[in-house]
Amino acid sequence: MQQLISERMENPKKMTLTFLGTGTSTGVPQIGCPCEVCRSADARDKRLRSSVLISYGNTNILIDCGPDFRQQALRAGISHLDAVLITHEHYDHLGGMDDVRPFGDMPVFAEQRVLDAITRNLPYCFGEHIYPGAPRISLHPIEPGQAFQLGALPILPVRVMHAKLPILGFRIGKLGYLTDVKTISDQTIQQMQGLDVLIINGLQQKPHPSHLSIGEAIAIAEKIQAEQTYFTHFSHRIGLHTELEATLPANMYPAYDNLKIEII
Repeated sequence: MQQLISERMENPKKMTLTFLGTGTSTGVPQIGCPCEVCRSADARDKRLRSSVLISYGNTNILIDCGPDFRQQALRAGISHLDAVLITHEHYDHLGGMDDVRPFGDMPVFAEQRVLDAITRNLPYCFGEHIYPGAPRISLHPIEPGQAFQLGALPILPVRVMHAKLPILGFRIGKLGYLTDVKTISDQTIQQMQGLDVLIINGLQQKPHPSHLSIGEAIAIAEKIQAEQTYFTHFSHRIGLHTELEATLPANMYPAYDNLKIEII
């Protein structure tokens, strides 16, 4: 594995994951919607666009950088960021890339197709005449099945399908992160065996053409058999957090914004 970020702390015992956002592309509440979820007073029903921060020692890695990233970073008190992993090119997963500028030189890891989209979306960050004050972004192509290392963290990109769009999930040690999944191969399920924590999307109760329903996500989680599973990337159609929580199998939980979990 290629080590691309130097370790700042030897042998940290735990990896911490913070859910910066757990909503789908519209967020929750959805603009103009009067449903009971969008009107809920429970903070767990208020969801920014999906993203997580992984911390190990003093290394901070962001997975996806959507249009809510500035708000998420301020809310979570993020003081430094070492790298960004991007699952795919949809706006709710990379629309906040301009807001990484306070963190200095920023390596971004994604498939080449996604890196090309970033270059198109932020042309002032690349080329011979970079706009003064623009984010300093370096682009690093990755492919499914080709592991690399960030600090002390081994990263394995894995292939999943978002309807007809091939996208990436990530295995990071004993953590698996899969979002915007609709279908998953037996090979990827095999690559996800032995996890302590699985994070997987569950958009709503009814089937959807490009996202897993909560029932479909449970079925995949039962095949992967992680010690704990957290569902994310919810729409307002998922129902109230308290009601969803009560229906899930043992060791499966609905994530919510600002939730922190530790992976030993």
